[in-house]
Amino acid sequence: MSVSIGEITPDTTLITPGSGSPVADVLIIGGGNAALCAAITAAEAGASVALLERAPRPYRGGNSRHTRNFRCAHDDDLGVLSGTYAPDEFYDDLLRVTKGNTDEQLARCVISNAPESYEWMTRQGVIFQPSLSGTLSLSRTNAFFLGGGKALVNAYYQRCEDLGIQIYYSTTVLELQINNGQCDGVLADIDGEQRYLRANAFVVAAGGFESNKEWLAEAWGEAAKNFLIRGTPYNRGEVLKQMLAHGADSIGDPTQCHAVAIDGRAPEYDGGIVTRLDCVPFSVVLNKQGNRFYDEGEDVWPKRYAIWGRLVAAQPDQVGYAIIDDKSAELFMPSVFPATTGDTLAELLENLGLPVEASVDTIDAFNSACSEGDFHATELDGLATSGLCPEKTNWARPIVTPPFRGYELRPGVTFTYLGVNVDQSARVTFAGVQSDNLWAAGEIMAGNILGEGYLAGFGMTIGTVFGRIAGREAAQHAHA
Repeated sequence: MSVSIGEITPDTTLITPGSGSPVADVLIIGGGNAALCAAITAAEAGASVALLERAPRPYRGGNSRHTRNFRCAHDDDLGVLSGTYAPDEFYDDLLRVTKGNTDEQLARCVISNAPESYEWMTRQGVIFQPSLSGTLSLSRTNAFFLGGGKALVNAYYQRCEDLGIQIYYSTTVLELQINNGQCDGVLADIDGEQRYLRANAFVVAAGGFESNKEWLAEAWGEAAKNFLIRGTPYNRGEVLKQMLAHGADSIGDPTQCHAVAIDGRAPEYDGGIVTRLDCVPFSVVLNKQGNRFYDEGEDVWPKRYAIWGRLVAAQPDQVGYAIIDDKSAELFMPSVFPATTGDTLAELLENLGLPVEASVDTIDAFNSACSEGDFHATELDGLATSGLCPEKTNWARPIVTPPFRGYELRPGVTFTYLGVNVDQSARVTFAGVQSDNLWAAGEIMAGNILGEGYLAGFGMTIGTVFGRIAGREAAQHAHA
């Protein structure tokens, strides 16, 4: 799929910036979860709303199309969520994965608003189902969307249509007109026609820059050429770049992102959730030289799966190989692609293109370092190796039972953490000063909370909470 930003040609007729009537009270830039939550909330508050979605209608919804669940604190059973997941536990989980690299005020804002947002989502037509069994073990912390992210996106777009929100598909923002932190309007290419759109308030929810490999390469170097992009090819970051060029305060590190290990046979863009590989906790992971490079059993998978994209990215040719045996084959959600197999380890390693002798030596050393103990697939079991570097600290069982299986791993980038700074009201700041009429939500501001690392389902929580805050605040401003 070819995606490029439109160009303004000399014969293009434009409305002069600053002239003309507003197209709506509130203009939303973006078409994914955060943008839709902002649009619906603003419309429910009585504002007229227009939404600009870069993708054509069949691909609407950005990365939200590929999501599965929503992480939510709760003091008691809440819908499909069981037991309790206290706000302080939620925050402690976040601190562990981000190593403290988070804005506590904004993080606690998201966490405290999640339960009410869950109930709001159900009122918009989102249907939840209990979590899947197996290694995810998320019935207490995460609510899954019946039908996945595509069903959620469709429910929100239907709600937008019911509320009379104007939706512009195949729309690329060419220029933001920002002066002294205030947005006057947006120059946009709407399905090949250039228009200048004005509004009283603006919400930017246009995602990060993960599908712009040129920008990724500025941060990562040549390694970025081997990255696969799990989500939409439309998040190229032009809106983010324009915001920063106009003086919006930046937040986050351009090399930090939500990047997971995915099947190396996945497409370059838009492979989605089905390409993720969840076998790592039960495997040994080798690089192309046949060496292990990290503790595969460091923590339960929902708290550690998102580090593996960066780990693999640091290996030669940005590739890794997860090796399991038959006793682990049914313990994880399989990839959409079948495993490479072999009746012997040597056969499997040869089929994967790995150096057989070095790889067998690594796996033999791992097997010898495994200890006796009880194996528990869904919780930290302390079944660890002894005398290895790196050790495997949980789920360490000898890989000895044929047939053997292997998966090639590549870095799969979901979204980037470089973004714009916002305050608790979702207003974008310029040199530390709140914008008068510009708010941000979703991936474009998630770096305020996710400095590094990731928690399963938390991106949807950030987008939902801050999308709703931005929509509410923008509607209030438009009617002031």
